[in-house]
Amino acid sequence: MTTTLDVPALVPGTVILDEIADAFGPWSALVRAGDVLTIVDLHGNQAVDTLVYAGDDHSVRYSAAATVAAQRNLFLTTGSVLRSDDGTPLMTLVADEVGNHDTVGGACSQESNTLRYGHHTKHQHACVENFLVEGAKWGLGKRDLVSNINFFMNVPVDPDGTLGIVDGLSAPGKRLALRAERDALALVSNCPQINNPCNGFDPTAVRMIVTRPGADE
Repeated sequence: MTTTLDVPALVPGTVILDEIADAFGPWSALVRAGDVLTIVDLHGNQAVDTLVYAGDDHSVRYSAAATVAAQRNLFLTTGSVLRSDDGTPLMTLVADEVGNHDTVGGACSQESNTLRYGHHTKHQHACVENFLVEGAKWGLGKRDLVSNINFFMNVPVDPDGTLGIVDGLSAPGKRLALRAERDALALVSNCPQINNPCNGFDPTAVRMIVTRPGADE
């Protein structure tokens, strides 16, 4: 699929992969150590739910708790290292044009939609279903799903600990770049939520570009 918004990878190099993650849908890829995954918010105000696993051992996976504790910051931006529960670096956010990405909002599911928005939403497709469908291609199941990152999603935390889900801080063409510190499986749900403003009530496509810095072009 092509797009009318042609923006380059945030970290230049030989392009290994350049794909569109459709609105509402899943996406995944194995990003080799040293390669960089750029996520482009093509239309702005989209949420990109993301899980990361070690490419050679899927039991080594992103841990929100270890990541937040190590950086002493609830939100992700340039310099944030995505870590597994034993502190192993999986990917590093090496560049970021938005400046704030959520670690605590979680992934929508048919069950949570029903609880939050009413039983009439139970039929709606959700991020957990995306993760399960795409994860099955890599031998992953429900027991392998953990707390995820919500790239581009704006979840402010009030002084009393209350979380909000509000309009995103992104805009059309805004990008972030993740360098793989080891071979890493990136598993994405391009969030289909239409009941809150995490993606402006209108899910849109995002672009996924993998580059190899320093490689001969």
